[in-house]
Amino acid sequence: MNDARDSWWLATLGLTIVWARLREREAGTAEVFDSDGTTLPYDSVDTARAALLDAEFVEYDGLDEEDALLRGFSLHEVTPPQARDDDALRGLMVQSLGGRT
Repeated sequence: MNDARDSWWLATLGLTIVWARLREREAGTAEVFDSDGTTLPYDSVDTARAALLDAEFVEYDGLDEEDALLRGFSLHEVTPPQARDDDALRGLMVQSLGGRT
């Protein structure tokens, strides 16, 4: 979209990664597409980021390899989900890391 900037956020629960997409709108508002496939509107980007941080999400682009390894995965193994639209994306927002230890 031309009027938006997306960033990806993640939280880890054991061997599971839960993704969220933060979409920043030109008007200064934001929305978060969550792992349930719900789009949550926010009055500002700061409010949306604070909500993600409160839910223990971290920004994917802000992670380095050491941070990722502490969360149980390698940046070389994990990338944000991609799909043609939000309906298809919904099923990709929770990612199992399998039987890794």
